[in-house]
This record gives sequence, C-alpha cells and structure tokens, in this order.
Amino acid sequence: MGARGARGARGARGARGAIGAIGAIGAIVANCAGAPTPDDKASLAPATASSIAPTTDSSLASTSGGAIAPTNGQLAPSGAFDSARAWKDLEAQIAVGPRPAGSAALQKTRDYILAELKKAGVEARPQIFIARTPLGETSMANVIATIPGRRSERLAIASHYDTKRTPFTRPSGATVTRFVGASDGASSTAALLELARVLKSRQNEFTIELLFFDGEEAVVEWSRTDSTYGSRYYVDAARKAGTLKDLRALVLLDMIGDKDLIIRRDSGSTPWLVDIVWAAAARIGHRGLFSNELTTIDDDHMPFILAGVPAVDIIDLDYAAWHTADDTIDKVSARSLQIVGDVVLAALPDIEAKLR
Repeated sequence: MGARGARGARGARGARGAIGAIGAIGAIVANCAGAPTPDDKASLAPATASSIAPTTDSSLASTSGGAIAPTNGQLAPSGAFDSARAWKDLEAQIAVGPRPAGSAALQKTRDYILAELKKAGVEARPQIFIARTPLGETSMANVIATIPGRRSERLAIASHYDTKRTPFTRPSGATVTRFVGASDGASSTAALLELARVLKSRQNEFTIELLFFDGEEAVVEWSRTDSTYGSRYYVDAARKAGTLKDLRALVLLDMIGDKDLIIRRDSGSTPWLVDIVWAAAARIGHRGLFSNELTTIDDDHMPFILAGVPAVDIIDLDYAAWHTADDTIDKVSARSLQIVGDVVLAALPDIEAKLR
C-alpha cells in the first residue's frame, strides 16, 4: 500500500489530503525512479485505458508452509479458512521478489494467482489495461474471479497484489533498494486466495467477486493520479459497462500480515459495513485487535466509495516495516492471516442479510 492515513506506521505516516473529484489518470511527466515518497497522499481519479495483448503463462516454484498459532476465534460455519495454505501463497509471492506494476515479476505473480484460482475451481480472468503514469504508459492487469451465488448482484472482496517500485526514498531520507512487501501486498493477496477456496464451496447469497488489483502503489509519488490504478480502472470500466449498479458492497484487505496486528476503523469507509465487520470480530474473540479508534485511509476502497458503492478497508496501519526493506516474512504471521480470514467469513452472513 502507498502512504496513507491519519495514523502512521508507528508515527511514520502522515495525514492524507482531502478526497478530490474523480478525473482522468494524470499526464506523463519526466523522471524518476527513486523520487521521494511523501507521507501525505492525495485522493483518487479513475484511469483511462485501452486493451493490450494477454500476458503469457508462467509458473512459480512450490514453497513450504510456515508455523501457525491458533486464534481465539471460531471458524465461520461456511467453512474453514486455512492459514497454512494462505501462508504458502504468501511465501510464493515473496519468492518472486519485488513485484511492481508492469514488471515481469508481477506477471509471474499474476500467473500464480490465476493458476491457484483454477485449481480451486474458481473462474477468473485478467482485466488488462494501459495506465498513464508519471513514467509513461504501463501495462497493468487486475484479476477478476467470480463465484456464482443465488443472486446475480455482486459482493466484492479485494486486495492489491503489486509492490512499491524501487528504489525510492522515504520521508526520513532512507533509500529503499529492495522491497518484497510481505505485509504490503503479499499478505492480503494470500488471504484473498484462501477466501476463494473457502467461498467456492459455500452457498453464497450474492455472487462473490474476488478482485486482485494491480497498480495500487504510486509509480513515483502518491497523488490522485499516481496511485490505485487498478481499482480506479475497475470502477470506471464497470460504470461504462453498466454493471457497477449490481455491485452491492466491497470488503478491501490490505496490510493484514503484521505479527502485532491492530486494525482501526477507517472514517472514510461505509459506517454500517464497518459496524458489521467489527461486530463479527468481537463475536469470535478478536475485539481487542479491531480497535474503535478512528483513522483516515486513502486506499483502493475510495474509488468505490466515491462511486456510491458501500466499502470497508481492513488494514493494519501501525506497521513499522511499512515501505522499508524490512517488510519481510519474519515481520508477518500466519496467525494474523487466520484472524482476518475468520473475521471476514464471520461477517459475510450479516453483510448478505443487510443487502437483501
């Protein structure tokens, strides 16, 4: 995730600017990998895009799982979220290395996501587009997976799967030359893949759409035009296709792997949706990890909020390794993935009931 909210990674992140009106993705400007990444980030605009040729398939080497500590929560009746499987997905992403938008490494990760969804029996497709970035046009691709439900209206669960482009300079002046995004990108993507496996066998009231967004991270410097490329493109394309009206709600996962997990309420998220998620967390034993303290977050949920789609961002902003070379596998835990997976599954029946 790019720099965001009113609270920072233990004080490292500053407050965001106000959310502005939606516009087109920004004009091309010159330079420069390694430009500063500021604390303050502006808001969002939908991307303009054109289609490109599909990517080619590739594969990732298999990885071994990590140890898992039990959670306090009870598994949702719809099925069991297995953090051992999710952990393998996290490891597979990290094994690829840095995965910025437009890179061969991110294409390899995308192929892995598509392959895992196929194994799970979940239909998926890439949504390919050209994003105009400060460094020029870049090929990007969301992955859209669909699990049919009793109703054709959709409920989306999402994550971004790209990592911050390196090298870049943090506000402190530190230069980051390698960033593998164990929490910032890999953790939520791993959880989303595991949710796909669980939800495939569930009797879903609404059609479930699993959205893996490309280009969440700024290419140079977070702004309303240099960030959240994939989510903005999805919203714009759905609006043009007339399908946005059938998207009833979005649950966004981001940076959920922190061993010292603490998730605060985002003031920009839809209140009733936040209430349902936080109530589910309390009900299954995680009240202390889902804090009622407010924060303000600019993330992939905001294009949906601005388009009138209810959305909630589940994110741990207090992460000391945010956008540093230390965002590595030793800073995250399978237990945190389990907690968030259990909470999402526990909240889902209440979200469905609210939307009926």
